[in-house]
Amino acid sequence: MERVKRLAEEKAVVIFSKSSCCMCHSIKSLFYELGVNPAVHELDEEPKGKEIEKALLKKGCNPAVPAVFIGGELVGGANEVMALHLNGSLTRLLKKVGAIWL
Repeated sequence: MERVKRLAEEKAVVIFSKSSCCMCHSIKSLFYELGVNPAVHELDEEPKGKEIEKALLKKGCNPAVPAVFIGGELVGGANEVMALHLNGSLTRLLKKVGAIWL
């Protein structure tokens, strides 16, 4: 859990992902299109990926990926991020934490 917390605070936007996950790809693409440069941790490529995945499940991420943290706080998975994007609050949140400027 401590490792997840530390990693989640390393940048304004942190995404825990798996390289083979289509929803993870969609969420990463959304952030890139918005001009965000997130820290991305591909759990299937990290030595302690399984451990991190278990910690994300304990935090309430189900499924464990994608798991998006903004400003060090868990926002949620694909559904939560897309809901924020569709209602217009994702951009405001990203501006608030300094992930985007315009």
